[in-house]
This record gives sequence, structure tokens and C-alpha cells, in this order.
Amino acid sequence: MATNDIPVVSFFKRLLDPFIIWGMLVLLTFVYEEEFTGYYLVLMIISYFISSYVFEQTAIYRRWRDGNLLAYIRDTFVGWGIIVVVLNLIGYASKLSDHYSEQVILTWFIVTPFVLLTSHITVRLIADRIRDRGGQRSAVIVGANDTSLKLIRRIKDFPYLLIDVRGYFDVRNDDRIQEGMGARLGDISDVANYARNNHIEMIFISLPMSAQPRIREILDDLHDTTASIYFLPDLYIFDLMQAHFNNVGGIPVVAICESPFSGVDSVVKSASDFVLASIILLLLSPLMIGIALAVTVTSPGPAIFRQRRYGLNGEKIVVYKFRTMKVSEDGSRIEQARIDDPRITRIGALLRRTSLDELPQFINVLQGRMSIVGPRPHAVAHNELYRKLIKGYMLRHKVKPGITGWAQVNGLRGETEVLEKMQKRIELDLYYLQNWSIWFDLWIIMRTAWVVLRRDNAY
Repeated sequence: MATNDIPVVSFFKRLLDPFIIWGMLVLLTFVYEEEFTGYYLVLMIISYFISSYVFEQTAIYRRWRDGNLLAYIRDTFVGWGIIVVVLNLIGYASKLSDHYSEQVILTWFIVTPFVLLTSHITVRLIADRIRDRGGQRSAVIVGANDTSLKLIRRIKDFPYLLIDVRGYFDVRNDDRIQEGMGARLGDISDVANYARNNHIEMIFISLPMSAQPRIREILDDLHDTTASIYFLPDLYIFDLMQAHFNNVGGIPVVAICESPFSGVDSVVKSASDFVLASIILLLLSPLMIGIALAVTVTSPGPAIFRQRRYGLNGEKIVVYKFRTMKVSEDGSRIEQARIDDPRITRIGALLRRTSLDELPQFINVLQGRMSIVGPRPHAVAHNELYRKLIKGYMLRHKVKPGITGWAQVNGLRGETEVLEKMQKRIELDLYYLQNWSIWFDLWIIMRTAWVVLRRDNAY
């Protein structure tokens, strides 16, 4: 989640406000039974650019941060009034206004600011409930200095950032610093253990550039966590996963270990997963029923095998598969499937070769536990083993695990009998995180169909 804005504010700026402005225009053309011509489409495009600029300049999104409701309402109407004036001037100068219904445009001008305010207040109430129920992102600070102290004060001033600062780590135990920054949680060397044991989601590193070797040691330790890492001050020196400039309440930070799915990208990813999973389950439900019956009839045990895996941010989830073995291993030691594995049933061998055993995971997608494309989830026992052996292993949990992934379509399916194979798989998983786009997902899905047809490395 990017920190350059409060999550709901980013939602307004990039998605909700443009959707409302456009949606009201389209809706009113239907209400007044007007034809939605290309001229209305031009008006939508122009209004998007003008409204984005005007609302930013009139500071309505900053009013949200400040919690000043009256000023927020005032600036919304003032900003929309400026937009109306500019649109009228453009329409008059270009003669575009001749192509629009006066009823539609007048109603649009009057109704839209009220709808904007209603949506903002509704989402604000939802954000309040999320905050009151503890839906905040846990955070710690590494390094006690003027910059980190200012950051903590800003976070306290802007509660809608939804950040809960647990305390700070520093070699000093200065009472003056502690008074402003909260509890000292330990020495800087303790931060990785604390983050792992307390499920910390955000870590802000505020150390001088002269401490670069120490910073690199901290980053190496933190690679075994799922925390998003941000560096203060405004110096872009680390080329890590999804590195980019951001700010928290106006304080500059550099994200050096962030999830690729934030803001609109998160919405696009979740929506595409839900739609595709729903369609696939609907089309393949007869086949899945037939497979379930075949598994149950041909060997004793349940049709669905449930196994604990690590999901988003390293949280444990339960993943579904059609049972392909005579045993259901889910303990501290799990033996990977191998060629001619005697544990695999006859129907199970067919399901594994065709990857049909993975179909129940589309239910995991609808549950929000998995994605269609992403790093494949490993058994908990395997995670606990490889996170100690492979640097950056846990970074793959910055996103939801996938039914298919970049590693799988590049031949790294099946057993990883040597460490080098797992290392290569992790390299490809991290490459996916660094280069994600919706088109990359579609390419992986197409490649997956080809790999399944070839039936490579599946047994």
C-alpha cells in the first residue's frame, strides 16, 4: 500500500471522484432520454483533467487529512464551481456547448457536488469504523532523530493515515527523545526479530547516510519479514523491490521494499481475479463435481485436500486442492512429490499431470486468500526451511499467492530436490513482483495454458 496518501484519499483522487463525475453525466443522459454521443465522451475527458487539477489546487484532499469538515465542504463546492466556470468557457469558445442538452448539463452541474460530498462522507464513516476496530497498519521507527520525530508527530496529527506506531529502535535511551517518540523497543539490531514476532507491516528507517553499512545489515535482516520498508530522508539509494518516492503526511520517504499492488492497481488486480475466478468456476463446475466423485470412489479419504500455506504478509491460510495422494501431509515435515511417487493415486497422477488438482484454488481466489497469478504458495514446513536458506525468500509474500506464476511457466514446477532450483524459483517470483502489470498477468495465464498442455514437470 503506497503511503503517499491516506488510502481512502488515494481512492478518491484516482477512482471514486472521476467515476462519480463521469457516472452522473452518463446517468443524466439516460434520465432525460438524450443520446450519449461522442461529444459527451469528450466532455468526460476534459472534465477529468480539469477536476483533477482544480481539486488538488483547492486542497480538498488536504482538508480530509486535517479533519476540517466545514472547510472540506466549502472547498468541494468552490472547486466544483471553478470547474463549471472553466467548462463553460471552453464550451463557449469551442462551440461544443451547442451539442449538449441544457437540461443534462445544468442538472449535472447542480447535482454532482452533492453526490461527491455524500460519497466522501460515507467513505469517511467507513474509515472511522476501520480505525476504531483496530484496522490500522502497525509500524516502527528505526533511528531516533529530528526527522523521525517529525514523522511521528505527523502521523499523530493525521489519524486517517491509519498507521499505529508501536515505538522506535535506537542505540540511545534518551528520555527527551522518548517523550516525543513513544516507547523505545530496543537496540537497532532488535528490529528484525520484533517485526517477525509482532507482525509489523511498516518500518521507517531514519539513519544518516554515513550509517550505510549498518542500513544494509538491517535490510538483510528484514528480508526475512513481510514488512514494507521505507527510508528517510529523501535519498533514493537502494534498488530493491518496487522502490519509489512517497510521503507520509507530507514527510518524504523512499519505499524500497513495497508491494506492487497499491491504489488503483490493487483494485484492478482484485477485480480481475474475482471476475475470472467466477467465470472459471461457473464453466468448470460440472467437471469439478465429476473429479470430486472420481477421487472419492477410487481411494479412501476426502475429495478435497486442505493444507496450510503462507499467504499475503506471511499470514497462514488454508489452500484447497483435489486429493491426489493416499496421505494428507500437513505437519512440520512434508516430503515433496517425486517421479513414480507411491503415495500418488491413479486418478491423482492424471490430475497432477493436467493440473486439474489445482481447480479448487479458484475458490481460494473468491475468498480473497489467493490470486490467479502470483508466487505459488508453499507448505508451511517448506517455508520455515527455505526462509533460513534463501535471502529475500519472504519477500514473495508481499502479494497474495497465485494458482500459477512466472516461475511455473518458466519450467520451475514440481519437485525442488536441490536448493539451487528453489533459489531460481524465488528469483523469478521476485522478478514478477518487480515488473508486475495486468498485461504481464495475462501473458502468464496464456503461457500457463501452453505449459499445462505440454505437461512438463508435473507428477
